[in-house]
Amino acid sequence: MENELFDMHAELCKTLSDPKRLRILYLLGGNEKSVSELVKQSGLRQANISQHLAILRQKGVVSTKRKGKLVLYRIAFPKMVKACNLIREVLLEQAEQKSKIFRDGKK
Repeated sequence: MENELFDMHAELCKTLSDPKRLRILYLLGGNEKSVSELVKQSGLRQANISQHLAILRQKGVVSTKRKGKLVLYRIAFPKMVKACNLIREVLLEQAEQKSKIFRDGKK
């Protein structure tokens, strides 16, 4: 069972390894949005957004809801946003540490 969990974890990390997919997740946050809303907010092309949403949906990261002809996307598991935010905080701390080391080295 533990090996299967590691495999699932690695597969999720592969799914989230694309910067455009991460941007989509941050734009969705805790909200539901249509493809056209994501296009406006991201500056990415509609075809590109749709392609990444299809991958995220296939991997269970996002889910959809129909409202008439409109398809709304949302993050399937809200803890995903918390996990991504935690990783982002670690990356910011690393960047600050590297910047401090660089500044200290120039003195």
